[in-house]
Amino acid sequence: MAQSVKLADDVMSVVRRESGLQSRSVAGQITHWINIGRAIEKSGTFDYQHISAALAGELSPDALSAEEQDVWFAQFSEDVTEPISGEEVFYAERRQLGRGVGLNDNGALVYAEAASQ
Repeated sequence: MAQSVKLADDVMSVVRRESGLQSRSVAGQITHWINIGRAIEKSGTFDYQHISAALAGELSPDALSAEEQDVWFAQFSEDVTEPISGEEVFYAERRQLGRGVGLNDNGALVYAEAASQ
């Protein structure tokens, strides 16, 4: 069951800013931070900087502890399902031009059905 929680305006300002930067909803950003906080409290070997480095491709996920890998995988999975900056515009332009917009399960180029609109 969803519940309301009062948070200070300055906290909500940070949450809104970060949720926009990370392409998450406000609730998603708060949940993400809760999960990180829980993992940190449960593990004395948890280092979010390691996770950030692995997400940036600067460190192999294999170098992370099991707890860090759990958080890394959750974040990575979330990141790859959300469009990055400019991606929606890029594919909208490709659809307008009748160009390919992805690959099917067989690896063949897929064209937008609505390319002529």
